[in-house]
Amino acid sequence: MKTIRCKIEQVTPFNEAVFQIILKPETAFDFKAGQYLCVVMGENDKRPFSIASAPDAEHIELHIGAAVSESYPMQVVDRMKECLQNNAAIEIEVPGGDAHLRHESKRPRLMIAGGTGFSYIKSIVEHQIALDLQVETTFYWGCRTQDAMYYETIAREWHDAHPWMHFVPVVEQADDDWKGKQANLLDQIKTDFVSLNGYDIYIAGRFDMVGTARELFRTMGLEENHLYGDAFAFIK
Repeated sequence: MKTIRCKIEQVTPFNEAVFQIILKPETAFDFKAGQYLCVVMGENDKRPFSIASAPDAEHIELHIGAAVSESYPMQVVDRMKECLQNNAAIEIEVPGGDAHLRHESKRPRLMIAGGTGFSYIKSIVEHQIALDLQVETTFYWGCRTQDAMYYETIAREWHDAHPWMHFVPVVEQADDDWKGKQANLLDQIKTDFVSLNGYDIYIAGRFDMVGTARELFRTMGLEENHLYGDAFAFIK
């Protein structure tokens, strides 16, 4: 991985629990859709976050879920705010991860995000669109409430603009005017699919959710060499 200095262009709350960070690298670098970077907080303190922007984007976008003061992610948000205020740079290490888009594959794609796992999917979908990869793709995004689905608008735009892209929003607590599924994310996938054999599956979210998903998918015909997620580098 390379160490690169970045200026902080923007720190904006999507909602009370998720922040959008826009970085401007001082040096251009290559990465693959679905890879991550590490924010260097200290010599032995490097914190990974999915890159939400697609390759070849001028800026690097991160989505950081940071609802609790002094928490691991909020410390990063606070450092970003401090650098923005003082016009200071922050260092990142890039790129990391093997769960990137297999763009040469023609298999149908199932993409799954829990919460800010959306950032991982966003990079992949935007790269598919840029490359005009018209591969059948179904994207499930699960959140507790609609308010937590912080980029619902852009996901629905993908669905409306691209016939190959099918967005399935899932919330656990729904209002009367909710236009989507109301269920647990993994329960909904189990309901909608008889078998996952033949799919390339990309998944991001809390490690416990991703681990539970893998166990469920093994009962549904999963081909594990076609299951991609950075969490699997950290959980066994």
